[in-house]
Amino acid sequence: MTSRRSHRLIALFAMPLVAFLLGAKARCRGQDESKAETVAGWRKSPKSPVLGGDLGTCFDVSVLKGGDVYRMWFSWRPKKSIALVESLDGVVWSKPVVVLGRNHRTDWEDDVNRPVVIHQGGLYRMWYTGQARDKSWIGYATSRDGKAWKRESDRPVLSAEKPWEKVAVMCPHVLFDDQAGLYRMWYSGGEQYEPDAIGHATSKDGLSWVRHGDDPVFGPGPGLAWEKDRVTACQVIRRGDGYLMFYIGFRDRDHAQIGVARSKDGLTGWRRHPANPIIRPGEGRWDQDAVYKPYAIFDGRKWLLWYNGRRGGSEQIGLATHEGEDLGF
Repeated sequence: MTSRRSHRLIALFAMPLVAFLLGAKARCRGQDESKAETVAGWRKSPKSPVLGGDLGTCFDVSVLKGGDVYRMWFSWRPKKSIALVESLDGVVWSKPVVVLGRNHRTDWEDDVNRPVVIHQGGLYRMWYTGQARDKSWIGYATSRDGKAWKRESDRPVLSAEKPWEKVAVMCPHVLFDDQAGLYRMWYSGGEQYEPDAIGHATSKDGLSWVRHGDDPVFGPGPGLAWEKDRVTACQVIRRGDGYLMFYIGFRDRDHAQIGVARSKDGLTGWRRHPANPIIRPGEGRWDQDAVYKPYAIFDGRKWLLWYNGRRGGSEQIGLATHEGEDLGF
C-alpha cells in the first residue's frame, strides 16, 4: 500500500513535470502562432501571387471596383512606370498596359510609381511618386477613363520640406471629404530607400497642399518589435464613425509585415489591432522576406487585400481575404 508520504513525494515530482509539459506546449503554440502567415480571420489566397512572375517586379498598387470589374494601377519596376490591369475576381488579371510613364521634360520623374487613384467629380484622379537623384516627390494627374492621363503640373504637388521628411515624400493615399470639401492625403516621408513615418495634408484642388503640423501623424508603436524601425505606405479607409489604416511595419529595413489601426479623426488616437501584424511573410514561400503596401476593398461580403511580397530580389502581388466586415477591434 502506498503511504501518504509516497503520494506527497509523487505529487512533489509530478507538479514540475506537468508544469514543464504545459510550458512546452505553450511554447510550441507560441512558436506556431509566430510562424502563422495570417491572423485575426485573414487568409492568403492559395492562388497568390496573382501578378508578377515574367512581368518582373510589380509593387505598390491602388485598386478600384466599378460594377463587376476590378481595376488595379500598379508600379512596374522594369518599365519605371505605372500600369493598369483589370479583373473580374481580383485574382486573374489582364495583360498590363502602361498608363503613366517617365517624364523626360522634368527633373524629378525618372521613375514613376506608388500611385493612388480615386474617382471623384467625374474624373479619375491619381497622385503618384516621382523619383530622381535619390529623392522622391508626389505628383498629380487626371483622366477621363483611367487609361489616358494628363499631368496637372510639371512641378511636384508635395516635396520634402519638414525635417522628418528628409529627402523623400512618397506613397500618397488620398480621400475626398465631402463635408469639408477637401482632399485628405496620408503620405510617407523620410529616407529614400524606405521612408520613416506617415504625415497628413489637405487640399482644396489636389494641387496645393497644407500639412497637418510639423510632425508625422503616425509613427512606430512604442515597444512593438515588428514595427520598431519604421511605418509607411498606408491605405486609409473611412469606415463607420472613424478611419481604418492598413500600413507596413518594419522591424528593420529589409523585413516588413502588415498591420491595421483605427482612429476617430484619421489623425490622432490611433489604436492598433491587438493581433498585429495581420499579414506576415510565408516561410519558404514567394513572400518569405517581407510583405508590403496593403490595399483593401470590402466587397459587401468580404475584404480583399492586395499586397506585394518579396523573396530575395523578386517582388510580386498577392491577395489575402477576410470574411465579413468586422475586423475584430
